[in-house]
Amino acid sequence: MSDARLVPGDAAPDFTLTDDTGAEVTLSGLRDRRVIVYFYPAAMTPGCTKQACDFTESLGSLRAAGYEVVGISPDKPEKLAKFREKDGLSITLLSDPDKAVMKSYGAFGPKSLYGKVVEGVIRSTFVVAEGGAIELAQYNVKATGHVAKLRRDLGLD
Repeated sequence: MSDARLVPGDAAPDFTLTDDTGAEVTLSGLRDRRVIVYFYPAAMTPGCTKQACDFTESLGSLRAAGYEVVGISPDKPEKLAKFREKDGLSITLLSDPDKAVMKSYGAFGPKSLYGKVVEGVIRSTFVVAEGGAIELAQYNVKATGHVAKLRRDLGLD
């Protein structure tokens, strides 16, 4: 497991993951735009649902500003499909069941949960430039209000 955290200027680790429809999505295949890659612990939980709905509500304006949004969790594609349908999500949902991509981004590892240190998904968001470099790396973000803060950080509001 890597505890290394990415910083602006680092090369974003490329990945190929399966989406909720069973199709493969590769980060390098999205190089014609900036990509917001965010990692979340579990589909259909209150915080993760709020965050995914916030990204969905902002997707039109994010795309108009040249961004694509990709949400990654350890959930299987079938669960992601239920998540999309249940909450009317329009963002790309990707499955990382072995957590290899999360580990490569420093988004899986020790974290504090109710005062205990546990191994788990570290809610994190990255902005990847068109050329593949990390522009922004945010770890331990809050589910509620994160998209609004990200929009401010990107100068979109």
